This record gives sequence, C-alpha cells and structure tokens, in this order.
Amino acid sequence: MSTQSNILVYLLLLLPLFMVSAADRHDFNGKWCLIEEPSTEIDLYNRLSLEFKLQNDSIRLIQKWGGGRSYSDTLNLKPDGKIQTIPVVNRVFPTNVFMGVSMPVGAYRNIKASWHAAGSVLVVEETYRIRASQGMTLISATHKYTLSQDREIITYEIVRNTRKSEIPIKYMLKKEDTRQAYVMRLEDNWNIDEKLPEQAFLISLQGLANADGPNLYFIYPEKWDFRFTEPVFNFLKNERYYTFTALNSAEQALKTFLPGVKGYVVWDTSVRTSLIVAFTVAGLEKAVVVDEALIPMVEKCGLKPVEDFRGAFSGQTDVEIYRQAVERYWDRCSKEYIVWMGGEHGNIMKPGVADWGIHKQAFFNDLSTKESDTEEYALAKKLLSEMKPMSFVFGWHSYKKDKERDHVKLTSSFALRVEGLHTLPNMSFSSQIAPSPGFQFKNNHNIKPGETYNPGKKVYIACIQTDCLGLGAWTRPGRGEIPYAWEVTMNWVWLAPAMMEFFYSQATPNDYFIGSLSGPGYMYPKAVPPEYLPKLIEIARQLMQQLDLNVFEIMDYSEGATVEGNTELTRNVVDAYYKAMPDAIGFVNGYAPAFTFTSRDGRPLISYDYYLSQTRPEADAVADLRELAHINAKRPYFLLMHVRQWSDITRVKAILDQLGPDFELVPLDVFIKMAGSNPTFEERFLEE
Repeated sequence: MSTQSNILVYLLLLLPLFMVSAADRHDFNGKWCLIEEPSTEIDLYNRLSLEFKLQNDSIRLIQKWGGGRSYSDTLNLKPDGKIQTIPVVNRVFPTNVFMGVSMPVGAYRNIKASWHAAGSVLVVEETYRIRASQGMTLISATHKYTLSQDREIITYEIVRNTRKSEIPIKYMLKKEDTRQAYVMRLEDNWNIDEKLPEQAFLISLQGLANADGPNLYFIYPEKWDFRFTEPVFNFLKNERYYTFTALNSAEQALKTFLPGVKGYVVWDTSVRTSLIVAFTVAGLEKAVVVDEALIPMVEKCGLKPVEDFRGAFSGQTDVEIYRQAVERYWDRCSKEYIVWMGGEHGNIMKPGVADWGIHKQAFFNDLSTKESDTEEYALAKKLLSEMKPMSFVFGWHSYKKDKERDHVKLTSSFALRVEGLHTLPNMSFSSQIAPSPGFQFKNNHNIKPGETYNPGKKVYIACIQTDCLGLGAWTRPGRGEIPYAWEVTMNWVWLAPAMMEFFYSQATPNDYFIGSLSGPGYMYPKAVPPEYLPKLIEIARQLMQQLDLNVFEIMDYSEGATVEGNTELTRNVVDAYYKAMPDAIGFVNGYAPAFTFTSRDGRPLISYDYYLSQTRPEADAVADLRELAHINAKRPYFLLMHVRQWSDITRVKAILDQLGPDFELVPLDVFIKMAGSNPTFEERFLEE
C-alpha cells in the first residue's frame, strides 16, 4: 500500500474521533443556570448563568452574575491556544465583590482558550492586572468548564495563583429549563367527606402531569407507609440537581398542568367504588377525577366532563359496578399493568399508586380474591387470566375483603408479579429519572474471595428487615450501627432507578442488600405454573446481577396463614432456585418462622427461626432468643431473625446487647457462608 493510501486510511480512522469531538463541543451550546446547593456562595449577585454560542471555530461565552442587579462579561474566543487581548470595560471583580479588588478599566486581559478531553472540557487561561489597596498586581487565572457525561451539567472551576486556599471556587450549572419540576405537600387526611376528594384529584393530575417527563412530585405525610418521599426529594434536589417550584393549592396545580388535561370525571362520594372506576377513566381519557364540589374549579379552567358517575351506581354491589366497568373499559386498558386499589376501606382511601396506574392506562379495582366471595373472585380471576403472563399487579388487596395470601396466591397462579402497596408514591415521576451517569449499584459485601469462614462454638445471629426498602427503618434511628440486611424491591432498578440510587448511595458498610421476594416481584412459587417458574426466577437473577445481590429471599403463603398455614417449600421449588441462581451464595425463607432447610455445595437455604414483632417487649424478646439457643443446643447454631419493619435498629441493638458473650451478631453473607460450611440444621422439605 502506498504512503498516500496509508495516510488516507489513517485520516479516515481519525474522522470519527473528530466528529465525536465536534459533537461534544456543541453540547455546550445554550444557556446554563446555577445549581445553588453544591456551588460556591456568590456574594451580592447570588446567581450565575452561562451562555455558549459555538460557530465554526469560535466561541461566544456570556457570563451573567446576578438577576436584576447584575454584571455581564462577554468573551469572543478562538479556542486555538493563542493569546487574545481583550479590553477591561468594567471594574467589577464578580466572583468576590466584597473583597477589596477591582479591575482597572482601560487595561487589558490576555486570554487563551483550548479544548480538552475530546471536546468535553473548555479551558480558558487569562492574565490581567487588578487594583488592590497597595496598588496594581498581576495575577493569572484558569477557568475550566467541564461537561458531565450525560451532557446536562457543567462544572465551572476557577483557579487563581493568588488564592492558595484548599476551598476551591466551583460552580455547578445545568441546562436552562432542564431538571425543573414542581412539588406539593399532601395532607394526612384521606377521609371521603374531608380531604380525599382533593387528594384524589391531585394524584390523578400527577398521572397526567408526568406524561411527558418527571414534572410533579408529592411529599407525603410523615406517617405515610413509605417514609422516604421527603428524603428522596432532598436527594433529587441536592444530589441530582433538580429545581423544584412549590405548588400551594389544587387550583394552582391544575392551571400549571392544564395543557395535559383533556377533561374531568365525576365520582360519587356516596359510592366509594365509583372513585376506583373514575381512576380507570382518568387514564384512558386523560381526565382528572373530581367530586361534585370540585366541578366549579375545573370548569373555571375550561374543562368538560368525560364521565359523570353521580347516581350511576347507587344501590349496586361492587361486583355489579366492576362488571359495568369491565364491559366499558377493560378492552382499552393495559394488559401489562393492573391496579388493585385496596388497602383501607370504608370512609378512607389512600390511593398513592393511582398516578402510576393512570400513567399506564391500567384497570383499577379492589375485587376480592377470596374463593368464598364467589362473584368477585370469578371476576378477579377473569381479569388476571387475560393479563400477559409475567406482567404486573400494582396496588394491594382490600383489607376488608380478603387476605394478602389470597391475593398473591391468585396472582401467582397466572404467573403475575405483585408490586405493592396501594400507597406506593410518585411512580409516574420516579420511573423517568435515570441513575447518575456512571453510577453502579454496589452492595457492601463482607465475604472476601478465597477466604474460609469457620464458625466457632457460638450462636450466630443475622438480622433481616421485613417488607423491603422504604417501609422499614431506613430513615429511622440506628441504621449503620450494627450489621443489618435489607430486602430490596428489585423492580425499582427500572421502575424508580434514581430512588434506588438514593438507597444505595446512602448505605453504610453495615447495610447489606438482598433480593426479594420469591421472584422479580412478590409471588408464591408453589402457586406459579411450573412452566413459568424458571422464567420468573431467571428474571429475578438478572435483576440481582444489576443490583449486585447474592442472597435471595423466598416466601410462600399459598397454603395458609403465617403460623397455622403450610409455609414450607417443596424440593422441586427449591431445586428451581438453586438451578436458576447459580451465583447466589445462599437463600433465606419465610416471614415468620419457617422450617425448610438445606445446603448444597456450601450454599445453604435457611428459614427464619425468629420473628421480632413491633409489639414484643425487649425483655421478652431477649428471653425468646435465649430459649431458642437452649433448644438448639448444638454449636454453632445459626439463628436467622426477621425484624418487623416498624422496629427501628436502635431497638434491635438494645435487644441483642443483652444476650451475652455466647451470641454473636454477624453480617448476613458471613452468616450464610459459615452456615454453608457447617450446616448444623437438619435438611427438611415439604413432602409433596
């Protein structure tokens, strides 16, 4: 090949690099506004904005300090590394206006600019004179503008030769009109004849407002099931650089998001179920739900009714109402998402998940899944049978009609995945925020490769919090003080990835995450059709890989209640988990104490031996644990404890501290490894 051909090939290979570089550079284009929280404080002006205008081989850079009272600096730069001379036209020294420093008008700044890191970093170097109380001084400064990996954040750093402090001058800016959202606080009042109509209206509006992005976030009351809404809000504001504008009334919220609302549906406050049907209509018709009292507000904004249920369902049973809803709306609804708007009953409803159901055009109901409720059960079974296998059931069963075990058993029988509860908040918002660029979900593993973990003659305890992240003690006292394991709601890795980042980024070295619950979502493996169980476990395995989890939790109440029912696992079910999860170091089983145990190649399956309820006095819990240690006299004894979510870790630690030197609390993965190397429990399965 000729020299010319070699050069041509070389240039062709370089061409994509030049193209990427140019693309990166032009990502600077546009206006950028200050993110105050992580930025250096700006005296007097308070604000900073940047505007880049890139054209051919030139850059127009406009810095504006302040708002109404402001200072602007416009530079026309050639990023070729050559010195340009630019006159000083204003005496203001904008980064530190309260320092006795001024720029001498009529003097000059020597400036050179250059691109670095494939066009993702712009460096501007300048030398100039300043006037101080002792006269003129020559200084040099380097201005570095770094574009983030996702192209949405600029870090602007200033280094001056006169400033030796370890505290840098650094500003964070985001693209104008990005990461902007609205926030509203909801009241702790969910009574039909009090605040529920307004709260339901707002949650329905949220489902529509977030149709084209994460626009509306709610901070729920302190006693809400999911306690994290305010901590996650602070995380989004301080760590993910969202700017939130507060909304203070339902009417203000409606006016803000009116373009995305096509009408309204009226529910009948005398027929509670009509609100559940109204949520279905809201998703299909892009409508907000209102009671009669809210009609003037929505009509004032120009909205027209799409449905009016006042008097439409009077005197009818729930199953009669839902049959009509199925006939009218079911065919248009999603077959991948369905919502059980259960939970509280009577005069109260807490429809936290309704925004998500509206967002996904789901069918809403609270049908009984108890077989003895023959008509409701038959209709529930029909709906679930028409869902796509391995799809999602959001919300929760009605506390009035049936039991959790009825609900999950029936959904599992159609290979569906429950993602509870009815109070699950802000999913239409959280589902649209990705993790930070480059963020990896890393667990706090305690097992070191190649090391052996030989137990002594002790009682070893490991603690696992019930009911997954968010419901438990994560935001309560004591977290991080002792080794503690947390059940992870694994679907949040795609359903609410930034929220999952919140938990992972806050984890202390003592916080250890495990996969749950029975599958990629809550299910009962004994009730799942055998042809679907391996497929569901495989999805769970993939989620575990994404989340860096290596212990998995199983629970099955398909054959009865917590204590009286048969919560054991068959050998076939256990075989399915071992086969589909070869990378798991072990499994845990149950909720209350359960009795299935095995170990294979050092990978044990251990059932809970103790359930710490929130009402058990500390002294009694101590006595219980000591008695278990006496009953299980062989050492080592591996005592796995499940802690009810309403107990904070301070309470758990106080109990464990009283047990004495024969007991040792260890991280769950160490517990699993030791139990696998010396399984003193007896192997046991449910006989089929």
